[in-house]
Amino acid sequence: MLGSGRPFLIEIQNARHVPSVEDVKSIEKLINHSDSKLVGVKNLKTVDSQVWTLMREGESEKQKQYVALVWISRPLKDEDFESVCSFKELKVMQKTPIRVLHRRSPLEREKIIHWMKMEKVVGSSQYFLLHLCTQAGTYIKEFVHGDLGRTHPSIGSILGCRAEILQLDVTDVKMDCFLDEQC
Repeated sequence: MLGSGRPFLIEIQNARHVPSVEDVKSIEKLINHSDSKLVGVKNLKTVDSQVWTLMREGESEKQKQYVALVWISRPLKDEDFESVCSFKELKVMQKTPIRVLHRRSPLEREKIIHWMKMEKVVGSSQYFLLHLCTQAGTYIKEFVHGDLGRTHPSIGSILGCRAEILQLDVTDVKMDCFLDEQC
């Protein structure tokens, strides 16, 4: 996860007391100053059970931003950049990806790609960075390569060639309930 991080909740069951604001700040400092540096947190606070409901309800409305390193089977053209950038609120049909079928129900889902843009990789004619903002739950890897036709459209079908994703990073998570003071 790059960028500013993602919202999360931790439920403490059978707590004997509610931690004070000072206790929470102390826990935040303890996590952020640990030797491992594997995780960092900010803006920790205690919340009531209503926030759990708000977070669950906000899951489907959440937007995630990504950057992906993509390879295509032909040299890039100027019109590729214009074409991909022109899509706004693109509806994508995704069947459960082959790579997760063993643990997920075989469903077909409609997901939204809110926007996309391509960035050239200097010194390469077949690699680019794909920046995109999507509805939560969109399978990004499959959106790039098409998952043997199980995701349509895909970057591969839009560009009319084979497309493979080589790296994927989440750069931002936008969740309205965490922008409000309610949470």
